[in-house]
Amino acid sequence: MPRPGKIQGPTEKANDLKKAMGSLLKYVRPYALRLIIVTIFAVGSTIFSIVGPKVLAKATDKLAQGVMAKVNNTGGIDFKYILHIAIILIVLYLISAFFSYIQGWIVSGVSQEVAYSLRKDLSEKMNRLPLSYFDKHASGDILSRVTNDIDTIAQSLNQSLSQMITSFTTVVGILIMMLSISWQMTLIALLILPLSLTLIALLMKKSQKYFSQQQTALGDVDGHIEEIYGGHLVVKAFNGEEEAIDKFNTYNASLYESAWKSQFFGSLMMPISQFVGNLGYVAVCIVGGYLATGKIITIGDIQAFVTYVRNFNQPISQLAQVLNLLQSAGAASERVFEFLEEKELDLEEAEVSSEDVAKMNGAVTFDHVQFGYNEDKIIINDFNLHVHAGQKVAIVGPTGAGKSTIIKLLMRFYELNKGSILIDGVDITKLKRSDLRSLFGMVLQDTWLFNGTIKDNLKYGALDASDDEIEEACQNAYAHHFIQTLPEGMDTVINEESSNISAGQKQLLTIARAFIKNPKILILDEATSSVDTRTELLIQNGMDKLMEGRTSFIIAHRLSTIRDANTIIVMKDGDIVEIGNHDTLLKQKGFYSELYESQFENA
Repeated sequence: MPRPGKIQGPTEKANDLKKAMGSLLKYVRPYALRLIIVTIFAVGSTIFSIVGPKVLAKATDKLAQGVMAKVNNTGGIDFKYILHIAIILIVLYLISAFFSYIQGWIVSGVSQEVAYSLRKDLSEKMNRLPLSYFDKHASGDILSRVTNDIDTIAQSLNQSLSQMITSFTTVVGILIMMLSISWQMTLIALLILPLSLTLIALLMKKSQKYFSQQQTALGDVDGHIEEIYGGHLVVKAFNGEEEAIDKFNTYNASLYESAWKSQFFGSLMMPISQFVGNLGYVAVCIVGGYLATGKIITIGDIQAFVTYVRNFNQPISQLAQVLNLLQSAGAASERVFEFLEEKELDLEEAEVSSEDVAKMNGAVTFDHVQFGYNEDKIIINDFNLHVHAGQKVAIVGPTGAGKSTIIKLLMRFYELNKGSILIDGVDITKLKRSDLRSLFGMVLQDTWLFNGTIKDNLKYGALDASDDEIEEACQNAYAHHFIQTLPEGMDTVINEESSNISAGQKQLLTIARAFIKNPKILILDEATSSVDTRTELLIQNGMDKLMEGRTSFIIAHRLSTIRDANTIIVMKDGDIVEIGNHDTLLKQKGFYSELYESQFENA
């Protein structure tokens, strides 16, 4: 979860649409062959559709001739010829519809495969990012990039790819057909285009920054909702509803402002394009009537040309709408590729094989370790410690002393500013992170279980564990009894929030999970903080058995739980101030003695 105040507000800077779309094209390029097929079908569909009005003009002329012949008593309407034309038109439009269906089917597949690739890359990217990135960014905003932004890209591609091809082909085809009827009327229709394109360009320039703000504001809203929903019990307990609502209203207002502006300016493109097109339509009708009276063109030609003018404006309006969609896709793409371009963890050059790592005993050495989450604020100053394999080491100290940070550095969640950490004399930077972490088993104060059965959660660190091993681990962790009381036993499904079991039961399951993994080095960070005193004593016996022969690091605030540790390290302000066993430290009457005795003052 992000630190307070880290959710970023909407930016005023417009997207770099060219760069964003260039990055997106790299994902579209593998489907070039399919898009060529789409282009062929789009051209075919458009050609068959465009020919229709020209063919219909023949029927109109034949109908006009028949009407005039009937008026002059020189003949009648040739319905057989008109029926023949109607059949040709039906066939043309059916072929056009079939081609349109094929291209739509292919484009839908391409857009969803691009979205699939983007989601896959984002998912893999998350695992390559350092934890410091997640400290500084709202989890809801990251989630919004994976869901909302990629959905926007997929929808935009689905609607715009074939539409762009079809609209462009339609414009070119209709232009050719109009020129074949009358170059004068075609010139009038074309004179309207510059005005339409200029207005659309101005609107695009105005609306682009609002599309960027909309996507960012949507991420802020998602982030806030995710955080408040995840901590709704705390919000209610501390009467934080009003503050949460006020903050939501602020983000929601920002989203509203950017959304209505972007949608408003975007929606203006179509009506403005249609309005300008209608001006051309009126001009064409006037000139066409004049040319018809001079016998230069026929009534059927006017009817066909008017149809072409209407159809000519439609693809231009559609292109304007496509540009609107591309702006949304550009804003979403920029956020997605901004995430994909984030600095990753340093490349690993493992000098120790996985087999050799598995043979390690677990001796740990901290050599002049210095670290700060921010380089200008060092919290671990000069930490030196050597722990023999199999030793039980307790780390104590006030809140903020750096206890948990030491453990995070040991597991290489963060890189050191200075110094080194060694296991069996080997610098941990020479090990693959996955191999390094395979040595550890962790039981943390903040329990984590996922949506799945209890058995799946227990086997998370050791997928090949047998049922007997699982049962033995549950008994050692004193979790076996409560699991048996559940309706489905080991097959009971834990929900997404893990709210269908108690906090203490969750802790017991995480302890059992550590038993099953059977690690070389064990880390217990306030592992019994969520259980009652009686259960704590039982778990303590189980953990004593678990820690036999293993290097163990125990972080504890209740000092009574670490009396039998081989070594107790007392930390204050990032440094070791005292070191020894329980009895030795009490006799020194130092900082540890003060901490220990303060827990029994009331007694």
